[in-house]
Amino acid sequence: MLHVIHCLEGIIERLGIIARYSLLALVVLVASNVLLRYFFSISPVPLQEFEWHLISPIALLGISYALKHRADVRVDVFYDRFSPKGRALVDLLGALMTIAIAIGTAIAWLGLSYTEQSYQLMEGSPDPGGLPYRYLLKAFIPIGFAALALQGVADCLRALLTLTNRMPDASSTTSSNTKVPS
Repeated sequence: MLHVIHCLEGIIERLGIIARYSLLALVVLVASNVLLRYFFSISPVPLQEFEWHLISPIALLGISYALKHRADVRVDVFYDRFSPKGRALVDLLGALMTIAIAIGTAIAWLGLSYTEQSYQLMEGSPDPGGLPYRYLLKAFIPIGFAALALQGVADCLRALLTLTNRMPDASSTTSSNTKVPS
């Protein structure tokens, strides 16, 4: 089971790298657009639209990445006082009943038809000179929420391992020769 958790979180980590590089690209693009506008009086529509396109992977891929690294908002006043099993139970219930699995799966499923419709129409920007292929942007909706559901599954599995006393300590998970329970 630990192998499955590591595989799922490996996917989330790679998607997080895409989100981080998208953020870097957004910063560079916004700075470039400001310089072009104020120093050269140039304001290209495609570059402005590309800013919006970069926000999609940042937000939608960043959700699961933030959840993986526990950068999400939670009420730590109570959570920190719980035992490891109490925390695992809260994590399990939270992942099963809230956004991680239930809503993530539902929105990913609904987002597929939304993206497919955009692809079939070959939807592009309504602005003159805008970017084509808007379906690529919309594809981040099912991808991002599917990633959120995957992280929810990983959190559930980790919580189950903790609740059943089969979660190895941190030192045994770092060794590649250690046999882990499945």
